[in-house]
Amino acid sequence: MRRIDLKRANVARSNTIRNINRQIVLNYVRERGPISRAEIAHETALQRSTVSLIVEQLRVDGLIEEVSGESTGGRPPVLLSLRTADAVAIGVDLGTTRTIVATSDLAGRVLDQEQFETNPNSAKTIQAIIDCSQRFIRRNNGTIEGIGVSLPGLVDPEGKELFIPTFNWRDLPLASEISEATGLPVTMDNDANAAAQAELWFGRPEIREVRDFILVLVETGVGTGIVFDGQVYRGENGAAGEFGHMTIGQGAPVACASGSRECWEAFASERSALARFKDLSSGRNGKSMTSFGDLIDMALRSDGAARTALKETGHYLGIGIANLIRGLAPQAVIVGGPIVRAWPVISTDIQKTVEATICRGLPSTQIIASTLGPEPTLMGALSLVLASKFASIPVT
Repeated sequence: MRRIDLKRANVARSNTIRNINRQIVLNYVRERGPISRAEIAHETALQRSTVSLIVEQLRVDGLIEEVSGESTGGRPPVLLSLRTADAVAIGVDLGTTRTIVATSDLAGRVLDQEQFETNPNSAKTIQAIIDCSQRFIRRNNGTIEGIGVSLPGLVDPEGKELFIPTFNWRDLPLASEISEATGLPVTMDNDANAAAQAELWFGRPEIREVRDFILVLVETGVGTGIVFDGQVYRGENGAAGEFGHMTIGQGAPVACASGSRECWEAFASERSALARFKDLSSGRNGKSMTSFGDLIDMALRSDGAARTALKETGHYLGIGIANLIRGLAPQAVIVGGPIVRAWPVISTDIQKTVEATICRGLPSTQIIASTLGPEPTLMGALSLVLASKFASIPVT
């Protein structure tokens, strides 16, 4: 049971109850739509007149629309669906090598996107984000409601960027500059946290039903987003989830962002897999490598060195995941990032390592690949705007 914080508690007034019912109806339309008013009333035990009033307000607010269902002989039934005609959000996936800016509709469907190389000069990168966002705003005639930014660093709960180690960016007014230039509210979060939130709201149906899970984001580094009781857990100053820097061994093939060769990131990141492949293919012709995507392509074509490099990386991913399961006992662990394309190659190694190192008697934990595609952080950025439309009122 959640302890009530008396300093922040608010009594439940009639408008609070109305708002909660509104969010319940909206989420039924989001997850079960197309759905009829009668079905919502039956599922929620709300009076049909109450459902009709809420539906009408949601229509006025532009969140849902009526669609025709299939006729069974008479007039087609009137069903309710999310309104997805317009772009409502801009997502900015600020990565270590490239930045993607995209728009999406209310259901999280990407409508348009642009990308550019991330410039180590923070002013140039911020300006490029602003320019791209302004183009999307003009293109969509005022339907954009907010901008979400995911970034590979620490972000405090107030949305102030604290530290991006790759570029040594500290305390930049990124959110305020974008907001001032575009006239839209800007929400920021760590990329793994944002990706975890996207899994919670837009991932596969079985994950939407899970209340406690961990998202392991594998890119140039390794990050984790933690979801407890259906909410992203950020910790003090947004610093929770830095498991990429837990010690799991010695002599990793690469150093992590902080210079260590002992932490999980140094053993299980894209860079570590590429370093392993380079060592394995040393002296062999035709093995030049330009990207992690190339490595995955070669492994899927049964190249021995590529498969070995990825399978060893999968083994070390399993060691770290086993530690997370031992310490936090989540219902599921989701692996996300470009590495999900290599799931047929690495999944068995991850699972075997976890099973070999987990103490007997602990409850089993699903280990699954993300279905958000190779760029879950872009969906994470969009979810920072979209989830606020569907989130229930917090209970203190």
